[in-house]
Amino acid sequence: MKFFIDTANLDEIREAYDLGVLDGVTTNPSLMAKEGISGDANVKAHYKAICDIVDDKVSAEVISTNFEGMISEGKELAKIDDKIVVKIPMIKDGVKALKYFHSEGIRTNCTLVFSAGQAILAAKAGASYLSPFIGRLDDISYDGLELIAQIAHIYQNYGFETEILAASVRHTMHLIKCAELGADVVTCPLKVITGLLKHPLTDSGLAQFLADHAKAAGK
Repeated sequence: MKFFIDTANLDEIREAYDLGVLDGVTTNPSLMAKEGISGDANVKAHYKAICDIVDDKVSAEVISTNFEGMISEGKELAKIDDKIVVKIPMIKDGVKALKYFHSEGIRTNCTLVFSAGQAILAAKAGASYLSPFIGRLDDISYDGLELIAQIAHIYQNYGFETEILAASVRHTMHLIKCAELGADVVTCPLKVITGLLKHPLTDSGLAQFLADHAKAAGK
């Protein structure tokens, strides 16, 4: 399973990368705004700064909702760095854009996916990654993890190469369940990744080891 961090904060990206487990980054206009990044030139420069930190796979989202606009924006984003993956919304023109970018050899991440039907369309169009938003489905009393299981089963049936990128991952159990269900990637805040480190028995065991060492050393 690949770990992506869902942020535009450079310090968080560096911390995740230094941990040694980071495979990529996902961003969106909301995350850029949260960091105070505005203006086309500044946004592109920030994407480049992210690319300079990580090894590969930085999702950069288009703003346009029509085919021509998405193609124009996507091409500009792809020029920033070879690590860029163009993020495309799951709408009719978005599916057309996925097909176009696939034919051009430009990687894509189909975002705002909430159903198996949408997942099938994205895979048929050649999306590199598919982002089902499991937390947002949970918010409306639908089991987001069930969608991950359904998509994984369908993709396995037909040998689709599109990777399932579980998004809107809110906590460590979301992440672990996605791993169990066969998601290829999870994208989440840094706190979810570092949350995997925590267990009370690890803390108490380490404290006991240190206490025993101090006792043996006569401290």
